[in-house]
Amino acid sequence: MSYPRTGAPAAPDPRALLELAVSAAREAGALVADGRDTAAEQVTTKSSPVDVVTAVDAASEELLVRRLLAARPDDGVLGEEGASRPGTSGVRWVVDPIDGTVNFLYDLPAYAVSVAAEVDGVVTAGVVLNVATGELFTATAGGGAELSAPGRPVRRLSVEGPGSLDQTLVATGFGYRVEQRRAQGAVVAALLPEVRDIRRYGSAALDLCAVAAGRVDAYYELHLNPWDHAAGALVAAEAGAVVTGLPGTRLGEPMVVAAAPGVAAPFLELVAALHR
Repeated sequence: MSYPRTGAPAAPDPRALLELAVSAAREAGALVADGRDTAAEQVTTKSSPVDVVTAVDAASEELLVRRLLAARPDDGVLGEEGASRPGTSGVRWVVDPIDGTVNFLYDLPAYAVSVAAEVDGVVTAGVVLNVATGELFTATAGGGAELSAPGRPVRRLSVEGPGSLDQTLVATGFGYRVEQRRAQGAVVAALLPEVRDIRRYGSAALDLCAVAAGRVDAYYELHLNPWDHAAGALVAAEAGAVVTGLPGTRLGEPMVVAAAPGVAAPFLELVAALHR
């Protein structure tokens, strides 16, 4: 029989981490919504002329980090817009202040605040808030995934999906550099005749949540960063989707794949073949 070490800290409760993540995401979402009308006034670029960032992205990330560390000052943080600190508690917050910044800029209703909590490197709680619609996707490791939306009852998410690859509705996304897009476009052209159709929403976090909610049957994308997929991948996995990388690789290195269980194996095989 073993006993915990005297004075050893208890493992963080995923539900408590989720509660904090939801509260911070809602505050950041309100800031993002308030900044939408003036979003185009302060825009810069990052990796390419089409990889944009707004002043609202930076303000949202600053709010998230301040809110999370005020509640848990010993935690680490990793954020898209540069927030980074190691922490000492074993918990790290992975945040995307606006996933889908181009959508935000164009007022397309698919941009999200994404907040995930890692405990010793494993994501245990995650929230994705679609700011434009108010839909809130949440999950805890082993606790399932839920969707709450204004005016609707909370829905427990459970992936079903089609029974064959040719009936599979697929979401994907593209990189920002021209050479990446050229190669990814060729893959989509080869993939399209094998599946029902393709959708491109412009937010990796919301794509993963779309798999969880049954709005698409599968999703794949190359070269995502941890903040793009940390929360959404947990939501999809806890809803019952198969969430993985390419065979022999870790999730996100270099690809994230999420698919309904009935088509996951043939879909992964096809996507892997097209990317060889």
